[in-house]
Amino acid sequence: MTSVSAPPPHLGGRLAALSVGQVISWGILFYALIVASPAVADDTGWPVALVTLSFSSGLVASAVAGIFVGKWLDERGPRLIMTVGSVVGPLGVVLVALAPNLAVFTVGWVIAGLAQSAVLYQAAFTVIARRYGARRRGAMTILTLAGGLASTVFAPIVAGLLGVTDWRTTFLILAGFLLLTTAPLHWFSLERTWSPVRHDDTAEVHTVSTVVRTRRFWMLELSMFTLAAALFSVTLALILLFTEKGMSFKLAAWALGLLGAGQVIGRLLYVAVPHTAPPWVPLTVTAGLSVISLTLLALVPGPPWLLISIGIAAGAVRGAQTLVQGSAVADRWGTRNYGAINGVFAAPITLIGAFGPALGPLLAVATGSYSAMALIAVGLAALSVAFARFS
Repeated sequence: MTSVSAPPPHLGGRLAALSVGQVISWGILFYALIVASPAVADDTGWPVALVTLSFSSGLVASAVAGIFVGKWLDERGPRLIMTVGSVVGPLGVVLVALAPNLAVFTVGWVIAGLAQSAVLYQAAFTVIARRYGARRRGAMTILTLAGGLASTVFAPIVAGLLGVTDWRTTFLILAGFLLLTTAPLHWFSLERTWSPVRHDDTAEVHTVSTVVRTRRFWMLELSMFTLAAALFSVTLALILLFTEKGMSFKLAAWALGLLGAGQVIGRLLYVAVPHTAPPWVPLTVTAGLSVISLTLLALVPGPPWLLISIGIAAGAVRGAQTLVQGSAVADRWGTRNYGAINGVFAAPITLIGAFGPALGPLLAVATGSYSAMALIAVGLAALSVAFARFS
């Protein structure tokens, strides 16, 4: 390749637009149902576990679609596919709001899940890796700092809407807001196609087929998979865990929102890790801290202020995990073919994230309590530490 790309752009308005889109998209396509699931179950009579499994089916669709979205982003650019996702997502949420039965409710989340693959972190990380190149760490940190505020902003908003209207009207309002904000943000701020990029002809070219045949890839995959399983099963069931410990629903919803603020703290701390450290170091540290925070969430009975503080710490760990995952492929195999490689790498992690909202309640039913469920998550986090050293 002899064509030359322009220097990496400065972090500015286009990154701000992408970041605002993440706050809104995560808040409505992901966190809204986490907060509203008890209200949905109470109104419809559907078990909470089935409500969350319906939501999880959309995340499964997102994991599968993400493989193809990553390849599209590499080859054709982000504007069209991310704008289409900004339109399809609200359509799915409208179907969720109008669903007469659980089957239609599930279809609505599957449609929303297809949109998630095109508008959430996985797609945004590909944009950043391609747009900013060597400056991707700073841009990725800013993006996830903003995205970490999604639960902080939207958990109280959703809880407030549920206090004055029913869940169906709440989701209709959210769908309209999602469409009117994210579609123009993506259409007007994203690249239609990518500029040509200079590639070093002497450097090894990594492709999906070469990377997935390496031991390092599978150790990384197993470490990130078990870490995601541990953090998602507990943090996404935080409201149910805290109400089991005696906290009110409204206070527990605020605790979930503050967990989002903790994610911001974790991402700032991640920046403090020296960029010269081997890629396995941030993953090992993050997994080790998850063991500590999840153990405390499982064993500490109260009072509420202490539980909320521990929840914020767990949020910080989860925030760091997002950046560790987002940078894992580029740090090990470069930014060329990032979208395609990251799509394959992220698919199993997205799948476990898909079952995260249901995994916590299901494990709690099987073990008898949400505290026991959290102890199982501690074991998964410990496995992540063991795998991380070889990644």
